[in-house]
Amino acid sequence: MSISAPRRSTSALDAVRQVLSRPLASYQIVLGLTAILLGLGLIMVLSASSVYALRIFDNSFYVVSRQAVFAVLGLIGFVTVLRLPWNVLRASVRPALLGAVVLIGLTFTPLGVEVNGNRNWLPLFAGISVQPSELAKLALVLWIADLYARRYKYLATPRYILTPMVPVAGSVAALVVAQKDLGTALVLFAVIVGMLWVAGLPARHMWFIVLALGVVLVFFVATAPHRITRLLSFLDPTADPEGAGHQSIKAMMAFARGGFWGVGLGGSRQKWGALPEAHNDFILAVIGEELGLAGTLVLLSLFGMLGFVGFRIAMRSRDRFARYAAAGITIWLLAQAIINVGMVLGLLPVIGIPLPLISYGGSSLLATLVGLGVLAKCATTEPGAAQALAAGRRQRRRDSRKQR
Repeated sequence: MSISAPRRSTSALDAVRQVLSRPLASYQIVLGLTAILLGLGLIMVLSASSVYALRIFDNSFYVVSRQAVFAVLGLIGFVTVLRLPWNVLRASVRPALLGAVVLIGLTFTPLGVEVNGNRNWLPLFAGISVQPSELAKLALVLWIADLYARRYKYLATPRYILTPMVPVAGSVAALVVAQKDLGTALVLFAVIVGMLWVAGLPARHMWFIVLALGVVLVFFVATAPHRITRLLSFLDPTADPEGAGHQSIKAMMAFARGGFWGVGLGGSRQKWGALPEAHNDFILAVIGEELGLAGTLVLLSLFGMLGFVGFRIAMRSRDRFARYAAAGITIWLLAQAIINVGMVLGLLPVIGIPLPLISYGGSSLLATLVGLGVLAKCATTEPGAAQALAAGRRQRRRDSRKQR
């Protein structure tokens, strides 16, 4: 009697490797993560803002409807970027950065609007405003990517890595700091350091840049009384429970009440006015209360997957501009997500910065969706991706003609 060898079961790791070996894997993962995070963000903005919107605007859907408008505009930008030829996209980088800087400059004129102490808004129409510094994040990343792609052969020399990147990017960050928006400036600092690392700046120069930015950060915190108050509150929120420590305490209460499985979608108590900025910077606390630790971990896993696929695209891309752009966009979104999560969890001082694709904020949502469109376009430069995408389009056209 012969005994056949048992069939070898395919492990989960093998299955993942098989999926990732497909030419369009990164492209499809970016599309899927964008759709999931955008959908989850709209749902949570509706849940977190419904009480506030009903009380202030007599319409529970007022806030989410405005977010949905920017979501549609962002998706249009996403698709437009995907269809743009590479030369057109790269040619628009410098005008985009210049335009963002001009818009930031306009916030210092009578056109600028101050919100929560930050003068970083420009009014458009029907009560809708735009935050130019959010658009500057994407414009700066693409400008740096184009600069390094053109200087690729000279990046072994630190001088070509540092100039004019650091002066230009530092000037943009300085303008944002002048708007009193240290949160956005912190993201720009992370982008600067991250892109210098991607370009291969030697360690001794990197440490000097990090130290210099740290000194600048300490200076701007030390010279602003409200930032010192936030820092002291971070060290001990209970010292001022009704003042600077209020948001942190209420966020912790939301997480504690949510437990592992949460109280259910729409069941948050903190959003009834106890937690300021519940649908903005502190939306993660509402997620923790309604969806629990399980839902929070799923959300963090989605951002982890976005970071993985972003750096995967940067390492596999055959186009130098796409390589730097993918790395820059990934650094930008991960840095912003990490800062927001750290702030809400009490691991960092409270600074106004949204959670990408999740928090309410039209300018942030628009810039993020267009940035993800660029990331998806970068994924088409991976080996075999463009050919597989073209073959899929030809097949769809054939199927469409057959159906006619």
